[in-house]
Amino acid sequence: MVTTYADERHPAPGERGAPAPDARTAADGPGGTATHEVTNQPGPLTPYDAADDAALLEGLRREGAGWAEEDVRRLGRLAGSAQVQEWSDQANRHAPELRTHDRYGHRVDEVDFHPSWHHLMRAAVTEGLAGSPWADGRPGAHVVRTAGGLVWGHTEAGHGCPTSMTYAAVPALRRQPELAAVYEPLLTSREYDPALRVPTDKPGLLAGMGMTEKQGGSDVRTNTTAAIPTAESGVYTLSGHKWFTSAPMCDIFLVLAQAPGGLSCFLVPRVLPDGTRNTFRIQRLKDKLGNRSNASSEPEFDGTVAWRVGPEGQGVKTIIEMVNCTRLDCVTMSAALMRKTLVEAGHHARHRSAFGARLVDQPLMRNVLADLALESEAATALTLRLAGAADRAVRGDSGEAAFRRIATAVGKYWVTKRGPAFTAEALECLGGNGYVEDSGMPRHYREAPLLSIWEGSGNVNALDVLRALGRDTATGRALFDELALARGADARLDAAVDRLKDRVAEGSQAGARRLVEDMALALQGSLLVRHAPAAVADAFCATRLGGDWGHAFGTLPASADLGAILERALPTDG
Repeated sequence: MVTTYADERHPAPGERGAPAPDARTAADGPGGTATHEVTNQPGPLTPYDAADDAALLEGLRREGAGWAEEDVRRLGRLAGSAQVQEWSDQANRHAPELRTHDRYGHRVDEVDFHPSWHHLMRAAVTEGLAGSPWADGRPGAHVVRTAGGLVWGHTEAGHGCPTSMTYAAVPALRRQPELAAVYEPLLTSREYDPALRVPTDKPGLLAGMGMTEKQGGSDVRTNTTAAIPTAESGVYTLSGHKWFTSAPMCDIFLVLAQAPGGLSCFLVPRVLPDGTRNTFRIQRLKDKLGNRSNASSEPEFDGTVAWRVGPEGQGVKTIIEMVNCTRLDCVTMSAALMRKTLVEAGHHARHRSAFGARLVDQPLMRNVLADLALESEAATALTLRLAGAADRAVRGDSGEAAFRRIATAVGKYWVTKRGPAFTAEALECLGGNGYVEDSGMPRHYREAPLLSIWEGSGNVNALDVLRALGRDTATGRALFDELALARGADARLDAAVDRLKDRVAEGSQAGARRLVEDMALALQGSLLVRHAPAAVADAFCATRLGGDWGHAFGTLPASADLGAILERALPTDG
């Protein structure tokens, strides 16, 4: 059965399936000559299949989730449909609005969203992109969610924030079993209900988090929000101000605050069990560079009722599993943005001519597109490997848990760093058309930097890698065990791994970024050497590991098989 999320509509002019627009949009000039005839402009990309990606589907099967391939393909067709792409544009153009009071003066602190936001949210939750994998006992369930994120990421990125936090909240909440028993079935539901009411009266919930404060940012141990115990066991009242709390319309939040025993984690519902509104005063919504469809707020707590999650003083330890989950989603979204903008650039190049030939047939443009394709495939392969590690780790595989601990931070650092440069180059492939909002490329470009900031900036993740290496020798061992699987397959990769071992031994904080970059490139090279076609693996190793590369995309060496790389990377395009 095919799920539908809104009423069917007729295709708009210019969409596939619609009558071609009249090329002569102005009155004919003298002698019947058209004064405005549109030629040499690519038609709309939509509808297209966002899952038409060999690297994605091969990775899905490789990581033990091939059983869901048809669902992922169906979701890809939905993501690339004209209707869903229109929702994405509208959700971005019509930003959410804060209503602090109702017409009578009562404090309500609600955020109003455009209907397209709700269409996207309903589809994402229904398709299992929120908490549902935690209720699915099949091996590979978490990989399926990540693969779904890679294709659904072709839509509007902002609504991925609440689904990500909902997914990540479940393992943290399990630190307090009695709370998990109440809320986990609702967080893992596939029902979307945006109404603000008693959580346990709803068919499904969304979760957010309130960690950072203006004086500390990522240094959450400096938080000043206070948690005061009440007479009821496990129940506290919070007082303080959070600096960056996204998706404030969620039903429950995991919040860090200073309890008598130290920094602790708390569950804060927007509506209390008796139906009254909990104190959650939204002071303002942030005016952000991108991610505009998603409201990001500054809430104030003043006697706000909260339930402790985990022991007092162990707030960071409680939320660390949540961070592992949301960092993986940052990698996923960056890889999805890369793939989406590559598809847009490839479509334009196939249908635009310049200097006597199609752009896709011009040697230099082919080099640019092939270079972007290498970067995209490497990001996708690493994303799915991290998802496989996460899936196996939650099922008790200690070796995969150790690999996940270090490799997720490595992937978060590197893939999200590559996103802004990648999207800028893909945008440039469209020329001036790419700089216009109607193309959608500016929205992707604005989104890309967020993913290297959210869940820890580059420095935070690089330092986290150093801490992982210093605290547990199993993490470094797991990383090099993974790299050893490709030993002997490519001399350039072998040399890179040997250099990496020397750099790990140095372990200086000043060199942490270089260390993590080398780790990421070695991991990507190892995955491509083992699993990608020879043309892809050879070009990646020659450039990213062997040094035969420039300082911008489009500088692949003459030895690179551009045709084979592009044939694999660019989706079927009629």
